[in-house]
Amino acid sequence: MRLTRSLLAYCGLLAVLAGAQSPFGAAQMPPPPPHAKQIHLKHVLVIGQTKGFEHDSVSDAMAAIYNMGKESGLWDTTMRTDTELLTKKDLGRNAKNLNYFDLIVFTSTTGELDLDANQKQDFLSFVHDDGKGFVGIHAAMDTNYTWPEYGEMIGGWFDQHPWMTFNAPIVTEDPDFPAVRHFPKSFVKYDEIYQPKAWSRDKVNVLLSLDPNELDYQNNPRIHRTDHDFAVAWSKMYGKGRVFYSTLGHTEDSWDDPDIRKMYFEAIKWALWMTDGSTASHPRLSASQ
Repeated sequence: MRLTRSLLAYCGLLAVLAGAQSPFGAAQMPPPPPHAKQIHLKHVLVIGQTKGFEHDSVSDAMAAIYNMGKESGLWDTTMRTDTELLTKKDLGRNAKNLNYFDLIVFTSTTGELDLDANQKQDFLSFVHDDGKGFVGIHAAMDTNYTWPEYGEMIGGWFDQHPWMTFNAPIVTEDPDFPAVRHFPKSFVKYDEIYQPKAWSRDKVNVLLSLDPNELDYQNNPRIHRTDHDFAVAWSKMYGKGRVFYSTLGHTEDSWDDPDIRKMYFEAIKWALWMTDGSTASHPRLSASQ
């Protein structure tokens, strides 16, 4: 017991002496050097510019994508509410341009975005010729109506939301696609489902759609599709590049839903060519499927 106490006292004395010899003192040691910036595999540009309707969920979507990249270590995220970086022109001032990025995400952009003719050409080239990716979230289909090539790239345009925000009955059409394979065959999500125009399932791979047998069509003048074919998510190619779109993500609460977050996380990975998934079109599912 005496030996143990003597040893402890000796160790304490050494600690005091060490602190006294330090120019900073024991309680004033300099902080450790900062960690080097983490190197991510990919670079994602998120655009949240709105020239029309203002969705409250834009910030939630942008934050979710930023956090997904940071937590996974798979990408870093640049978030902008302007369109300056949508160019291949050298901007100087340490500003990035499309040559730096691997993916563009539109988070409920609306109206005619601030893009000149050269920016539009660079944007299309980024996906079509460079083989990079694009992910459109909800109102990304409610934008750029005067730019035909944009509609061709994303797959169509907004044409009303017949049931507003409601408990949408959804079916999974491609259970092998990485962004939707976690969904059951049929499920319900409280969200706002867009009706697309200038859209055809022959040009996209429908991943999720509304169950036509569970919808109310009575006294609804906002229903314009006579085929009652309402896609909820799809994948497609645009030239060499990958494109993913989903109407899910209208509400702020949807970005707290792990299913929705996982869908977009996997969609971004797919659009970044980290995973494989089909873009081949397929016929509409029959009632028995």
